[in-house]
Amino acid sequence: MTADWRLAVDIGGTFTDVVLFDGASGRVVVDKTLTTPAAPLDGVRTGVLQLLAKAGVRPADITAPIVHATTLITNALIEGKLGRAGIVTTVGFGDTLLIRNEHRYDMYDLQIEFPAPPVPRERVFELAERTTAKGAVRQAPSDDDLAEITERLRAAAVAAIGVCLINSYANPANERLVAEHLRSELGVPVCVSSEISPQIREYPRMITTACNAATMPVIGPYLDELQKWLASEGFGGSVLMMLSNGGVVSADDAARAPIRLVESGPAAGALAGSWFAKRLGEQRLLCFDMGGTTAKSCLIVNGEPELTNTFEVARIYRFKKGSGFPVSAPSVDLVEIGAGGGSQARIDELGLLKVGPESAGADPGPACYGRGGTKPTVTDADLALGLLDASFFLGGDMALDIQAGDAALESVAAPLELSVTDTAAGIHELVNQNMAAASRMHAVEQGADLRGVTVLAFGGAGPVHACGVAELLESPRVVFPVNASVLSAFGTLVTPVRIDLARSMVRPMATFDQPGPDMAERDALLADLRHEGRRVLAAAGVAAEHIRFRYSVDARYLGQGNEITILVGEGDRWPVTYAEVVELFEADYRRVYGLTIPDVGVEAVTWRLSAYAPAAPVEPRIAVGSGHASAVGTRPVRFSRRAAATDTPVYRRPDLGLGQRIVGPAIVEERETTAVIRPGWVAGVAADGSLVAERLDTTDRGGVAR
Repeated sequence: MTADWRLAVDIGGTFTDVVLFDGASGRVVVDKTLTTPAAPLDGVRTGVLQLLAKAGVRPADITAPIVHATTLITNALIEGKLGRAGIVTTVGFGDTLLIRNEHRYDMYDLQIEFPAPPVPRERVFELAERTTAKGAVRQAPSDDDLAEITERLRAAAVAAIGVCLINSYANPANERLVAEHLRSELGVPVCVSSEISPQIREYPRMITTACNAATMPVIGPYLDELQKWLASEGFGGSVLMMLSNGGVVSADDAARAPIRLVESGPAAGALAGSWFAKRLGEQRLLCFDMGGTTAKSCLIVNGEPELTNTFEVARIYRFKKGSGFPVSAPSVDLVEIGAGGGSQARIDELGLLKVGPESAGADPGPACYGRGGTKPTVTDADLALGLLDASFFLGGDMALDIQAGDAALESVAAPLELSVTDTAAGIHELVNQNMAAASRMHAVEQGADLRGVTVLAFGGAGPVHACGVAELLESPRVVFPVNASVLSAFGTLVTPVRIDLARSMVRPMATFDQPGPDMAERDALLADLRHEGRRVLAAAGVAAEHIRFRYSVDARYLGQGNEITILVGEGDRWPVTYAEVVELFEADYRRVYGLTIPDVGVEAVTWRLSAYAPAAPVEPRIAVGSGHASAVGTRPVRFSRRAAATDTPVYRRPDLGLGQRIVGPAIVEERETTAVIRPGWVAGVAADGSLVAERLDTTDRGGVAR
């Protein structure tokens, strides 16, 4: 049998995960290495080469596209470590990034703060030009103005440029003219809002373009360096990048629009959750992904994650919508908070214990990593409680320094007049509360109740905390999949090639009831979107006959200021009539608002198209033994502040056999993560190797594996 090796890479804030899958035999090999924030490719090289050596595979054996997820864009925007970009806009609109949308996310806060724009005012340049809202060019840029703005950009030493002119979504001619001139004169990457976000509303369009321009110098050189290294090593596959919407595209397309990568890694985890939901037959499944830097939560309903057309990044206050950059980038709808293994504990100004969002990251990492960190973190607390084994972290390849961790915890314990272990228990419980609260709030925003929902636990720290979070959410069941620590990287392998495109054209829907100029304009717009979709998918290696199109429209009642997005169907052309669109709109409007407005027409605002191709089938084969393994030992573990340490059996996960039943408390260790089965829970091994834990007070005590 000829092997069909596929490689996936996921750069996280603390660890870089790599997965190798053989499509022919179903064999899966995984590895994990520390991320190298200053030079991300170093961590990727280390992880990939370690993995190939472990699997006995040569680079030339990998001819399928290499799929890559990354947090580089998110971290660059959050940390402000951006490229030196400039913005060109229409005269009179130079202050748009500072004015924002005039919305105060906290109307009573007199000291309200917003993140600094990704491009400062001194690098925003105005140009005399004008396009009307109907798309008529009233004034084209003059040669003299183009020459002047070119010199000003050159003097500013910009590394990338974003062009965002008023009403360019209706007619991009002026933007394209400016962009072509600047590319030829300055030789730097240039993006235009009519390609990045061709939608109405000036601030979201400009901030999306500015974020894109400021991150082009971050991702472009990395992808160039990555592809050169892969070629020099003899890899035969191209690179596909994971997008926030749950699809993948070519590296070149990702480099042109890096803002689409803003939730790349978390989206991969959500797609893995979707894959598991279908395998498990779960109608609703909560993905709980806790890594070294952040925790992510995403609700999967009917096998699919919810998508959103805007995503807010770099919030000043993590729970306050409106305090960040509202970028118009299609994304899996999830919540992400600063609650990972590296999240730091501190005493606030009121003398209260707080955890996160600040993180020790990979450099220096938690104090117990022994790499120079001195501030207490969640991982230090978990180690002090006995939930982790200092000598078995990463299978013993990375020994932890428990004394250094305890010393860091003492800096918080002393002001609280608590012992180190009581403080550690407080940190563990507090971070669980933070994650449960964020998950609950996210579900409420979707109109969902998480009680009774099965939790899928993954990420390096997710299995350690999952049962505790599930108790707070009143969830009766937790699934720990095989290779849970690298499940986001695995998710990139089950992801379809996909691009979501949109363009605003505001018209009453009634004008599309009969053939005429409006219908012709709509059909031409959709034809352009289909053409761009085919180009993107072809660049990712998809054959034309495999490309599918799905249509949506942002609609509202005439006179309203906000829209809802409705899915209308699939096909090679617009698939529904005017009456069918109105029926779909009113059904969704009633679901969201509880009513409809009779005798008021419906207006289309933005037309959306998803171009995609089905993902290649992935069927991993996990060998599950039939014997029932005994514990390899016991160790004292503290499960709460109010409980004494309990001698807890420790199992090695690869030794567990099909149907084996483990009554909590218990610890189940594998190389990359540790599953903690809390008191009051019982776990069993399912046929696919998953460890399934259920609460004893909500299940039949006779067995748990299903």
